[in-house]
Amino acid sequence: MNLKFFGAWLGLASLFCALPATAQTTGLDLARASNCLSCHQVDGRRVGPSFTLVARRFAGQAGAVDYLASTIRSGGRGRWGAVPMPAQPQVSPEQAKAIAEWILTLDQAPARKP
Repeated sequence: MNLKFFGAWLGLASLFCALPATAQTTGLDLARASNCLSCHQVDGRRVGPSFTLVARRFAGQAGAVDYLASTIRSGGRGRWGAVPMPAQPQVSPEQAKAIAEWILTLDQAPARKP
C-alpha cells in the first residue's frame, strides 16, 4: 500500500472517530454554559428530567431536534410533571439546536457525569 495514501486514510479515520466525542463535549459545554445543569443532570433527576430520559422519550422521532430546541428557548409545562421549565431566551437558536442534538445522542451513548 502507498504510504502517503495510508497516512491520508489514517488522518481521515481519526477525524471521523473524534466527531461524536467533539459533538458531545460541545453539547455538554453548551449545557453547562447555559445553566441547563442547574435543573437537569445527564443521568439523574434534579428539578427536571435527566437528559438521558429526555433522549429516550424522543429517540427516533422526526422533528425531535427542532422540538427540543424550541422547548429550550420557549420553556414548557406539564410534560414532565408539575414544575414548569422556564424559557431560556438567552440561548441562541443555534445553541439550542446543538444542545438538543447532543441530548439525543445520550440515548445511544453512555452517560457522562458533568
